[in-house]
Amino acid sequence: MENVTFDYNYGDDNSGDKLVEPCKSDGANYLGAQISFIYYFMFLFSLVGNGLVLVIIYRFERLTTVTNILLLNLVMSSLVFMSSLPFLGVYNQLYNWIFGNVMCKIVGSVYFLGFNSSVLFLALLTFDRHLGVVYSLEALQMRSQRYAFLCCAVVWLVSSLACTPSMILHRTFYHDTDKTTLCQEFPGNLKNTTVTHLRNSAFYIQLFVFLLFPLIVIVYCYVRIAITIISSKLVTKFKTVRLILVIVLLFFISWIPYNVVLLTDHGHQACEERKRRGFADQVTRNLAYIYFCISPIFYTFVGQKFQNYFRQMMVKRFPGLKKYISVDQVSRSNMSTTSTQNELSSDKL
Repeated sequence: MENVTFDYNYGDDNSGDKLVEPCKSDGANYLGAQISFIYYFMFLFSLVGNGLVLVIIYRFERLTTVTNILLLNLVMSSLVFMSSLPFLGVYNQLYNWIFGNVMCKIVGSVYFLGFNSSVLFLALLTFDRHLGVVYSLEALQMRSQRYAFLCCAVVWLVSSLACTPSMILHRTFYHDTDKTTLCQEFPGNLKNTTVTHLRNSAFYIQLFVFLLFPLIVIVYCYVRIAITIISSKLVTKFKTVRLILVIVLLFFISWIPYNVVLLTDHGHQACEERKRRGFADQVTRNLAYIYFCISPIFYTFVGQKFQNYFRQMMVKRFPGLKKYISVDQVSRSNMSTTSTQNELSSDKL
């Protein structure tokens, strides 16, 4: 969850892993304390932005459509993840965990549950959009409520199971040198073989399930979507392709560097190397945080339809804005009935 600033002895004995060489990471910890002020802003921004998405879906859209079911789960996933940020902000600034061992495990698990499920829901939304655009009417039979609920259930189940190593290994412990209580990965009285299996399973799950799989799905689907749009007669195709490029680049910039740093944590690195990794972890971690903070809002409000819904809400709340804001009146009865292909032509990507 946070920087691991101590090395452990992974021997053959079963007496539990012991701290062997404190590796002070004051520089990385100081940087984390300064950056952590952003956590409060991201939490509030995500709460307001994702709350607005939920209000718009509830007031203007049908909650039974596949796209809205997936988007609703993405919003919930983002909110689950963001709920951990205030705790992490306090922890980074104090460099002392004050919330107890139970909350240490809960916050660590919620952190990974929201973070990992978000990337799977992004991949799922991308795949669903790919079905609607590339296969159009042929995909309507597959894109049913049952399909959406089943996919969402699988994502939540996989993400929950992936939190198991974090739930087991993350705990509080008191460090005599710093006179502080830390909340991070600490083997404690677990057998070395158990710790090794948990760390290896977490490594491969992160690599294949939460990095390579979503990366392949997102890149493949958006390439197919771009090819379909370019070969079509849509007037807005060039603007749409640019939007696709922005989405893919944002995903690469935010998600890939953090995972590369995360997967290079071997646990036996020299102190200086771990210090350098600590700085890289702080920077790439926060880039990923920002992306998953704005992703549900970004995926929603790039569409003209949702922009129009937002303008309707603003005009209704502040009538004086009507002369400055152009609003297309759309009744609830005919909302969410257009196909994904028609939505795409309106730049709803």
